[in-house]
Amino acid sequence: MAQADWAKEHVHRYRASNGSDGHIWTGFDGSGNFPCLLLTTKGRKSGKNRTTPLIYGKKGDSFIVIASQGGRPVHPGWYHNLNAEPRVEVQVKDRLFEADARTATEDKRAALWSMMAEIYPPYNDYQKKADATRQIPVVILTPA
Repeated sequence: MAQADWAKEHVHRYRASNGSDGHIWTGFDGSGNFPCLLLTTKGRKSGKNRTTPLIYGKKGDSFIVIASQGGRPVHPGWYHNLNAEPRVEVQVKDRLFEADARTATEDKRAALWSMMAEIYPPYNDYQKKADATRQIPVVILTPA
């Protein structure tokens, strides 16, 4: 699936401003205040780098992101990419670093999900929408 125009624009602004424009996303309606990072994965089929803006939370030194894809019935492409190659690149504000990505285990998922749903409440709606087909993964990005 091609990346939405708004996401491409978000990535462009984030990179062009070194994170000062784009680190905080106001949401589709402009009423939010959500921290965003840029996640770059290597395409599992193409081998090309793919960058996606994602809302994040922090747990210790790690960054937490949700593979929601808005509650669609399939996981997002970036999630499949990091499962194939877990070494990823992350940009948070002006900090660019490599990280190791892993899916949260069941014993950690509930607490991390709760934390992320506090940051971005629509995640709970996305999980309800996706329930018939999949459990939305919680991903932990640990700086390498």
